[in-house]
Amino acid sequence: MFGKGSRALETIVGDGTLVAGRLTVKGTVRVDGTVEGDIQADWVVVGEPGKVRGNIAARGILVGGSVEGNLHAAETVELAAKSSTAGEILTPKLTIAEGAVFEGHARMKGDAVTVSADA
Repeated sequence: MFGKGSRALETIVGDGTLVAGRLTVKGTVRVDGTVEGDIQADWVVVGEPGKVRGNIAARGILVGGSVEGNLHAAETVELAAKSSTAGEILTPKLTIAEGAVFEGHARMKGDAVTVSADA
């Protein structure tokens, strides 16, 4: 998932941690805890125990846990087998694994999506 120009994992919201408010990260953030608010980063990974109640904007998004909000990715969105996502997805590339739950709308066609994680 992490292609050219991506940074290593730089920020972790650990299991049992609650972050309330907007989270802006240059680089990659992994959420194994709970984020109640919007996330903007280069790459966002929501681990299996992770929960996000808010919108996510990034170059790439991998959801293994639960997201209630809109996903806006410049490159790719991947919904893993045990994930649950409710909201709208805007990305040029979308992968939904068997067993993933997705409720909402997805749009893959159109102009390139512009997302930045300027802090």
